Amino acid sequence: MSGAGARTVGVEEEHLLADPVDGTARPDAPRVLGVLAPGRGQSELQREQVETGSAPQTSLAELRADLLARRRELAAAAGAGGAALLALGTHPLGGVPTLSAGERYERLRERFGLLSREQLTCGCHVHVGVADRDEGAAVLDRLRPWAPVLLALSANSPFWQGLDTGHASYRSRVWDRWPTAGPTDAVGDAAGYDALVRRALATGVPLDTGMLYFDVRLSARYPTVEVRVADVCLRVDDAVVLAGLVRALADTAVAAHRAGRPVPEARVEVLRLASWRASCDGVDGELVHPLTGTPRPAAQVVGDLLEHVAPALAAAGDEALVREGVAAVLRRGSGARWQRAVAAAEGVPGMLRHAARLTLDEPDPPRPEEAP
Repeated sequence: MSGAGARTVGVEEEHLLADPVDGTARPDAPRVLGVLAPGRGQSELQREQVETGSAPQTSLAELRADLLARRRELAAAAGAGGAALLALGTHPLGGVPTLSAGERYERLRERFGLLSREQLTCGCHVHVGVADRDEGAAVLDRLRPWAPVLLALSANSPFWQGLDTGHASYRSRVWDRWPTAGPTDAVGDAAGYDALVRRALATGVPLDTGMLYFDVRLSARYPTVEVRVADVCLRVDDAVVLAGLVRALADTAVAAHRAGRPVPEARVEVLRLASWRASCDGVDGELVHPLTGTPRPAAQVVGDLLEHVAPALAAAGDEALVREGVAAVLRRGSGARWQRAVAAAEGVPGMLRHAARLTLDEPDPPRPEEAP
């Protein structure tokens, strides 16, 4: 349970729609959204995916219940038409996705061509509440170096177009093709962030502010900082742990800002390299340490993240849940390791059938590679 006065946190998740037998992607989003109650889901760029998002929560237990209920609601709507819901960062079998209807989606296709037509990826976006936009900028500046570690913990997309990519999160590599995706420089305050937005829009490349796909950004719709770096998590528990870490990073950042401590140096060029390492290795190799800029074993870097936010986790009442959740990811691996192991044993369609159950937190036989 989270402590009284904890800042709010919410999670948006994008999910794939697939045939439950052969695993092929299905362009069923319009039908699925037509079944749902208003506001319970929304379209994405491609018809083979849908998005849902939790309400703002202060309790991680309530966040878990909210996310799981929304996953199950989406799955029921998908299942009514014979489709399965999958919390995977990419569709392992690939194929040619179907652009969703809408004037903005058409403009994206006209402007960005093949890049938009190949974008069938599913992310997890964590929103954490802030008092005002200046506080949000302080969070953005200090959270940036840790974003690649969050990506590594969430990595859940090793396959692309039927191939093992050699990456734990290939979604992030595909996503980074967008010209506005990735890390940013420190902004200082809300005015600095607004100046960055004006300069980006002045280039004429982004269609609008909604297309500023920064890894960490100030939300244009809510009083939140939005952390957009993660893959959608196969297990809802991993999504909750991710949200707990983001909130703790925000609390830690605000405390440092109020104490007058300087923003750590984190050049965009180095953050891009750190993001690539995280996308390649996930938690199964090395990461670029946010404080030294040098490679270290992933478990060590994740452990240092936990120590960095330990006071905030304790203050929010989240320490036991988040530490246990992180330990579980390090022990069994993220979704990427699971996908590879099950696909090797049962083929990709078999893996997708198991993934549909884990998406809904339903029991699945343990894999030989997994510890109890």
